[in-house]
Order: sequence, then structure tokens, then C-alpha cells
Amino acid sequence: MTGLNGSTSRKPCWVTWSYQEPHEKVRTLSHEMKRKGMKRVLDLGCGAGRHTAYLAREGFEVYALDISPEGVEHTAKRLSEEGLQANLLQADIAALPYPDNFFDCIVSVSVLHHNTTVNIRIAMEEIKRTLRPGGLLFSTECAKGDYQEGRGEQIERDTYLAPEDADQPGIPHHFFSKEEIRALLYGFRVIELERDEQEFINGSGCRVLSIHWEILAKKL
Repeated sequence: MTGLNGSTSRKPCWVTWSYQEPHEKVRTLSHEMKRKGMKRVLDLGCGAGRHTAYLAREGFEVYALDISPEGVEHTAKRLSEEGLQANLLQADIAALPYPDNFFDCIVSVSVLHHNTTVNIRIAMEEIKRTLRPGGLLFSTECAKGDYQEGRGEQIERDTYLAPEDADQPGIPHHFFSKEEIRALLYGFRVIELERDEQEFINGSGCRVLSIHWEILAKKL
């Protein structure tokens, strides 16, 4: 996974999100995990730890990983402030430092799409390797039609480096079609695949449409 661009003085956007509430579907998933007796969960690409903290608070055995040392530091600080514990690592999602079939669930919110297609496929193989059979994957990814699509330098089909005026300058953004998502989920049974559209006013005062795929799948 590509890390944050350390050469910019702009505060990373995930820092501004660090104290948001967790994704509503992560809340729903946590209830399902408890019902099924699932315990061990990975927050893949934890950023500043909003899902790490939530899952730890809910009593799960939480592991969290991010390529950014700043992200890991923010997560550690948040856990300390809330009196929570999790197993934190700075590492690349393309080489997960965990055994095979280790996790009951992997949560990955707005992570995989910050890569080239080759690295996305490698990361998905690592997700499959470390998730146990019957384990659950929840992921959200940029969809084609999102307001950011086409902005910045195109480095391959449907992948662009975010421009300097973007929230994440210089970071790859890949925009998935539904067919591409389904192909990526080979080896999983798709439980939910929904296209979430949210309209908002961006920093320039323009009304834009943010579009993401919301994915819930079970490893076969």
C-alpha cells in the first residue's frame, strides 16, 4: 500500500477523521460477529484507529496494521487515551505478518483502492491467506463515477495519482467497476455488494458525489 506523502505540510485527511464514529456497517458486523462467536479481527489499514478502538471497546481480540508510522502512532495514542488494547504493527498490506487462517474477520475501510491493480491483487491474496475459512471480510472501495475519478495523473487503467489540491495528494486512487470487484472476490461468497452514493460540498464549495462499494463476503 502506498504511504502518505511526507513532503506535504497538509494534515493527512485520515487525521481529521480520527475521532469520527465507526462505519455503521462495522457496527452491524460486530453484532453478527458476537452472535457467531468470532473473536479475532484485523483492522487492515487502520489510519488513526477509529475502527480499532471501536472493536477493542466491543471486546474483540483486535489486530491493527498500517503502512504509515503516523497512523500507528495515532491509533496507539487513541487506545491509550481510552484505556483499550490492540496488537499494532506498521507493515505493508501486500505482506501481512500473520499466519494462515488466523483471523475470524478482516475490516478494510477505504484502503485497497490506494494501490495499483497489481498490488491490490497481491493484497487480496494476503487477505484470503490470513482469513480463516468461513471468516468475514468487510471492505469499502472507490467506485467508478466517484467525483475524484479522472483527477490527477493516470498511471494505469482506472487508477490516478491524486493532484496536489486533493485530500490525499500523490496517493493512487483506483476506481472499481462492479465486475472488477466480483472478480477480486474469487474464493469468497459475496453476501452484500452495495453501491453507496453520498453527495456533499467539497472544500471548493462544489457539490460532488462520493461513490463507494460496500462489500461483505465470506471466505469459502
